[in-house]
Amino acid sequence: MDDIFLASALLVVLFFFLGSGVWVGASLIVCAVVGMEIFTNRPTGDSMAVVIWGSISSWTLTSLPLFIWMGEILFRTKLSETLFKGLTPWMYRLPGGLLHVNISGSAIFAAISGSSAATVATVGKMSIPELKKRSYSEKMIVGTLAGAGTLGLLIPPSISLIIYAVTVNESIAKLFIAGIFPGLMLAGLFMSYVVVLSYFRPSGDIKSLSFTWMDKLKSLISLMPIILLIISVIGSIYTGIATATEAAVLGVVGSLLIALSQKSLDWVCFRESLMGAIKTSSMIAFILMGAHVLSLTMGFTGLPRHLAEGIGALELSPLMLIVCLTIFYIILGCFLDGLSSIVLTMAVIEPLVRQAGFDMIWFGIYLMIVVEMAQITPPVGFNLFVLQSMTGHNMVFIAKAAFPMFLLMVVSVFILVWFPEIATYLPNAMK
Repeated sequence: MDDIFLASALLVVLFFFLGSGVWVGASLIVCAVVGMEIFTNRPTGDSMAVVIWGSISSWTLTSLPLFIWMGEILFRTKLSETLFKGLTPWMYRLPGGLLHVNISGSAIFAAISGSSAATVATVGKMSIPELKKRSYSEKMIVGTLAGAGTLGLLIPPSISLIIYAVTVNESIAKLFIAGIFPGLMLAGLFMSYVVVLSYFRPSGDIKSLSFTWMDKLKSLISLMPIILLIISVIGSIYTGIATATEAAVLGVVGSLLIALSQKSLDWVCFRESLMGAIKTSSMIAFILMGAHVLSLTMGFTGLPRHLAEGIGALELSPLMLIVCLTIFYIILGCFLDGLSSIVLTMAVIEPLVRQAGFDMIWFGIYLMIVVEMAQITPPVGFNLFVLQSMTGHNMVFIAKAAFPMFLLMVVSVFILVWFPEIATYLPNAMK
């Protein structure tokens, strides 16, 4: 059967259900069933049963709900206040002032959350009112939060990296470690942009702020529990002391202790965090099930293999292939969230990337940066919706404010292409 007709038919079915408001997981399963019934002679029920069980019974997936629970616990603590007060004495003198607290606070929370939306909401609920009060540009407040909030997808423990690792059968631990330097690089680009812009458009009143070295020491001490939690989780993975799942358990225990020390842990907080983790994990598991069934259907039709062979016949250079994939994911990100983009495309993209000779650890980090762009591209950018609910601004204002951060992510992609060691050095040095 003609591959173009087959691909078009599956896409029409998929986007019809997605556009009708059907859950992503259910849309993927329905599309897979339609494709298997019409275009193959395989037994649909038996095939689905085997694939669905295999997709959700993987041991490597056990770290996913634990890391989500860790983020849910910390989201309900006084962490936003701790981060803001702890970072302000160290950041306020930099050109751009407290805008750097948005970026550095997001980077730190990303290292204990793994969720982009939770990062924006946690850091923003404290910083937005404070920065507005000090007359900072609202475009810069929104822009820095939108961009830095996406670090939750890149800096470990990243939920999206876990999904990618399971989808392509790569090490979660190595992918986590690979995300550290690129995440810091991206945060550095955001902060550099703020510094440069502050010379041309100064904003923000910090005259009333003054801190002694004793104040700075106290603020650093207040951040120590969070820093120790990050070091213990990431350090235990890097040194080989713990697997990703064991590190996730350590993270949950540490987050419970932090919540307890801040007197934020009561039965209501515990129950809400647990239910939040269950709901998010179930949603992700459902999407994974649908993606695996759709991958099976496409595998039976031979579509991914034919597509990989067709693109391979074009003899694109590795750089041109990356440019094409970047454009493809940016366009896809305008209509799908990052997680759905990953699970929906990897069945086709993985054989193509492996055939091109790319390191799959490096490609995973590249993919996270590109998928991060989807978080701040209208009309579906989830971070934009979070910021809209927090600030009351319309979507056009928020999208314009986030656009410079989007361009910086494009720059970071090309830096990663030219210097792949940024992502591969630490994984290769792991024990």
